[in-house]
Amino acid sequence: MTPDSVLAELFTEQSRANPYPLYRSLQELGPILPLQQGVPGATPFAALATGYDVIDSVLRDSRFYKKARPDWRDHVLTSTFETSMMFSNPPMHNRLRGLFSGTFTPRRLSSVDPMITRIVGDLLDVMQAKGSDGGVIDFVDEFAAQLPALLMAEFVGIPTSDLDWYRDRVRPIDAYLDLNGKTDNALQLANDATAELRDYYLELIAAKRAHPRPDLLSALIQAIDSGQHQMTDPELVSNMIVLFNASFLTTIYMLGSGLPLLLARPDVVAALPGNEDLAADCVNEILRMESPVQFLTRAAPEDIELDGVPIPKDGIILLVLAAANRDPARFVEPDTFDPARPKLTSLTFGAGGHFCVGAAVSRAEGRIALPMLFERFPELALAGPPVGTGSLFLRGMNSVPVTVR
Repeated sequence: MTPDSVLAELFTEQSRANPYPLYRSLQELGPILPLQQGVPGATPFAALATGYDVIDSVLRDSRFYKKARPDWRDHVLTSTFETSMMFSNPPMHNRLRGLFSGTFTPRRLSSVDPMITRIVGDLLDVMQAKGSDGGVIDFVDEFAAQLPALLMAEFVGIPTSDLDWYRDRVRPIDAYLDLNGKTDNALQLANDATAELRDYYLELIAAKRAHPRPDLLSALIQAIDSGQHQMTDPELVSNMIVLFNASFLTTIYMLGSGLPLLLARPDVVAALPGNEDLAADCVNEILRMESPVQFLTRAAPEDIELDGVPIPKDGIILLVLAAANRDPARFVEPDTFDPARPKLTSLTFGAGGHFCVGAAVSRAEGRIALPMLFERFPELALAGPPVGTGSLFLRGMNSVPVTVR
């Protein structure tokens, strides 16, 4: 078994459903491994890393950078990515991130908790009405996908009436992001969706500039127009597209993947109502075991050696976050869901300069939602097997059928 053969096997249907045994096989070969052949339709990688320590060190080392495809300026999707703080490198990254760091103030973040509480209560009312006769409802459709969309719409300042239209444009972008999703057709569909989103945000920015509201987008516009931060409207659009998509998907997949883990632990479910501290531990453990973003990449700044593996200058390293989060060298019994485990930081939200700026919001959604969910529905149960996304890059559930009794 070679690293290349294991990587190729990841693309089979069986492994997409459960990649963790293959991640463990790679870890047994070493924390970082050289690659030779690559995978058709995927970015060519120089090495693959699964060890927690090596991935953490690469993410925290500012010399490693995010490498764009050579023709990124020729496509609206990739030009959007490369002009966002998530995909750019310093000094551009620092300039863009500074605006959001300055706007995500403790006061603004404190306003999120009551929003979440209100939205969760409304969604639970809908679930109760739809499931009162014992019928099956889809937890993802009725709750996991609704909560982050409604929260981000209110927090950012997007009309809720636009959310269905917006979500339809997100899907082709996510499809392109998969490891072997870089086909010409996928790129064209993602370009078309991104172009529509860019036009949408430019109109929304103009409206907010003329009539500011107490939302994030208005605050960002005011910070730019006051001269506090340097950012163009096209750059603001790029960052809003990436930020909304990332925040939306992280929470959907955290809740959808987390529910089956929780339901397998009735003792935890019984203790969750009214216990936000336990809920915060559950969120941490869900994110560790089922990282919504399975991979990141970084390129070597020069010919370099990592744990004895030579990486050529500009060679791309595939960082398997989901494997690092189950590294037995760091986590005891890593494949066991244990909210009481010692609080060791996972790499789900990254590390270093690109640590996810919206991590606190996503954690708050789970911390507040889970106790309320099981207080309302203590007998909530699976009504069939969950259906995964089938994506290697963005792992989560598309459907989780449940009864609320």
